[in-house]
Amino acid sequence: MALDSPKLQDVLKQIRAGAMQLPDFQRDWKWDDQRIRELIATITLDYPMGVVMTLETGGKSPFRARPLTGAETAQPTEPDLLLLDGQQRLTSLFQALYMDVPVRTTDARGNELHRWYYIDIEKAVGPSADRDDAIVSVPPDRQVRAKSTRTVELDLTDTESECRAKHFPLNIVFDTDRVHTWMREFVKLDDANWSLWSSFDQAVLQKVRSFLIPMIRLEAATTPDAVCSVFERVNTNGVPLNVFELLTATYAGDRDYESRHSDYYRLPDIWLDIKKDLTTSFPVLGQPEINLENGLSSADFLQAVALVYTWERKQHGHTASVSCKRRDLLNLPLPDFDRLAPRLRTAFAWVGEFLTRQCIVHPTDLPYRTQLMPLAAVQAILGDRMDDPVVLSRITRWYWCGVLGEMYSGSTESRIPRDVEQLIEWARPDGRTPDTVAEAVFLEDRLDTLSTRNSAAYKGIYALLVKQGAVDWYYHHEPLAPSTMLQNAVDIRQIFPKNWCARNKIPASKANSIVNKTMLSHRASRNLLGSPSSYLPVLAGESGTRDEWFDDIVATHLIDPADLRTDDFDRFYVNRSRQLLRLVENAMGKGTLFREPTAR
Repeated sequence: MALDSPKLQDVLKQIRAGAMQLPDFQRDWKWDDQRIRELIATITLDYPMGVVMTLETGGKSPFRARPLTGAETAQPTEPDLLLLDGQQRLTSLFQALYMDVPVRTTDARGNELHRWYYIDIEKAVGPSADRDDAIVSVPPDRQVRAKSTRTVELDLTDTESECRAKHFPLNIVFDTDRVHTWMREFVKLDDANWSLWSSFDQAVLQKVRSFLIPMIRLEAATTPDAVCSVFERVNTNGVPLNVFELLTATYAGDRDYESRHSDYYRLPDIWLDIKKDLTTSFPVLGQPEINLENGLSSADFLQAVALVYTWERKQHGHTASVSCKRRDLLNLPLPDFDRLAPRLRTAFAWVGEFLTRQCIVHPTDLPYRTQLMPLAAVQAILGDRMDDPVVLSRITRWYWCGVLGEMYSGSTESRIPRDVEQLIEWARPDGRTPDTVAEAVFLEDRLDTLSTRNSAAYKGIYALLVKQGAVDWYYHHEPLAPSTMLQNAVDIRQIFPKNWCARNKIPASKANSIVNKTMLSHRASRNLLGSPSSYLPVLAGESGTRDEWFDDIVATHLIDPADLRTDDFDRFYVNRSRQLLRLVENAMGKGTLFREPTAR
C-alpha cells in the first residue's frame, strides 16, 4: 500500500482516458446539487477533500471494470487503477469541471436535474466564509428565472453574457486556451476587470489547478477478501458491499471465459434463472416477486457451492478444512463455480422436495434457512445415495434435531461445515452420529415458552403436526397437505380463543403457548368464537359431520376432544403437552428432558 497525492487535474485526465475506472461492484453515484456545490467550494478554497482509495491492476483488472459516469468511450480500455472509495466525489468533479455537458444530479427531494456550474467572481474574491454562496448551478439553457414571474434573472447563454454577469463557467477551468479566451472577453468589457480577474485567478483558479488529492494505492496483489474488507471499512456511508456483487465483478472480468464464449460471465443472470426455477417449483425457497433475495439468497447458494468445493479439495489434500467463510467464496474459481452450480441447483431442488415432504411450504414457515446449505451440499456430494431409505431416515432425523434442538440459532460458522462432513460419514452404515443429533435436546417446559414464529422449534412442531396427519376442521375430506395449505390459507390458530382465555383468567403464557394452537384454514377459524364446547357443534354442522365423527377429526391435531367439549383448559393443556412431546421425541429419535423447577 502506498500513499500518493496527485493533482486533481491529472486524476480527471486519467478518468477521461479510462486509466482510472470503477470495479463493476460499485453502484451508480448519487450526489445531489447542493453537495456538488459544496464540494466545488471546498476545492476552490484548497480545503482537504478527503482520501480516495484505488487498487492497482498491474495491467489486468481482477474485476470487470466500467468508466465513471460521463467518461464512457466507444472502445473498452484496460484501466491502470480501480477506484474503490471516492466515486461520488470524483464523478461529481469530473462532470462539473471537465465535461461540456450539463451534470446529471438531483434536487433535495431526489428529483432529477441537469445543471451547469459557475462561480460568481465577485463573491469568490470576498471572504472565504461566503464561498458556498459563490458557487451557482443553472439549468441546461443557462438561464435562471424568477419562480413567480418566470422572468430571466440571470442569463449565461453565451460568453458575453457570462462576462457581464461576472460568472465564470467551471467546466472550462482546466482548459487553458478557453480560460484565456474567456478572460480576454471579460477584461474587454471593463478595464476595472483586470484587477478583479487577477484576484480571482490567484484566489480561485490557481488553487483549483494545483489542488492535490490524497490517494491510497493498494497493490495489484491485494486479495479479493482484503479488497472487500477495505471497501466495507471506507464505504461506511454507502450501501454495504456483499460477496455476490464482488464475485459478479470478478467473474465478469475473467478474460479466459470471455475469450472462449465471446461474452463475459453474467452471474446475476445465472442466479436469477436458478432462483426462479427453484421457487416456481418450491415456494418455500422464496418469493422472488417480492425480492430476489427473499428466502434462499445468493449468498446461501454461494456458500453451498463453497462447501462442496472445499470438501472436494480436502479429499485431494489441497486444503485442511471444509469451509464457507467469505474468503472461501471470494477465492472460488469461476471454472469450479460454473461446474458446481448445476449440481447445487439440482441439490436445492431436492431440498425443496424434502421440505415439502416435511410439510414446510412457505418461506415464513421455514425454521432455519441456514440449515439448507449443509443439506444441499451433502446432497450434491452424495447424489442418489440421499434417497436410500436408511440414509434418508438419518438425514431426516438430523434435520429435526437441528430444528427442535434449535441448534442453528446464533453463530453457525463451525456447525455448517462440521455437519457436512459428519452427515457424509453418517451415510455409511457404521458412520458416527453427527454432533447436531447427539447434542440436540428438547426440554419439556420449552412448550410453555414457544409462542411465536420467532422460534424454529415453534415452526417445526406445527410442520410435524401437519405431517403426522392433521385434518382441517372445515376442509376435512383429506388430511392437510402442502398442495392445499396455501390454497386454503392454513395458518396457526388458537384453540381456546383469546377472549375466552381472558374471561377465564388463563395465564397469558399458557393461552399463547404452542400447546393452545394448531394449524387450521381461514374458513375454519371464522367459527372459533366463544368456548370450544360452543364452536365445535357449529363446525360439525357446517361440515355436515356427526359430532362423534368430528371428534375423530379434532383428535388428528393431538387433542382429546373431551377436553374441548367440557371446556377443561387445564386437562387439555396437560394432555396435549404430553402428545406434542411424543411427536417431538419421534422426530428427534430420542426422549425429551424434564427440568426440575428451580428452588425459590
